[in-house]
Amino acid sequence: MEAKAIARHVRVTPRKARRMVDLIRGKQAVEAITILKFAPQDAAVPVRKVLESAIANARVKADKAGEAFRENDLVIKETYVDEGVTLKRFRARAQGRAGRINKRTSHITVVVAQKEGNR
Repeated sequence: MEAKAIARHVRVTPRKARRMVDLIRGKQAVEAITILKFAPQDAAVPVRKVLESAIANARVKADKAGEAFRENDLVIKETYVDEGVTLKRFRARAQGRAGRINKRTSHITVVVAQKEGNR
């Protein structure tokens, strides 16, 4: 059984979010939450929320299927960050110029699955 969660239009640059995603790829879900909880980077918060959502999705899927659910058996199978839309902002500058500010967003995807052999 595997479950997936996606957060779209997250106001974190993809490069910063990928640093957090690379930390947790392939780890157990419970261990990954602990890593993200104590990571000093601001991008850890939305990644942790997506991971917690994927775990909750797995719990609901197991309940619907009538299977036993153990959070400790979940492993992060797949996780990646894609670039979202870029928000364009303008700020007035001296002598009639306008400075362009690009705000980048991310799409964060996490897929969790049970360990192989635990069925």
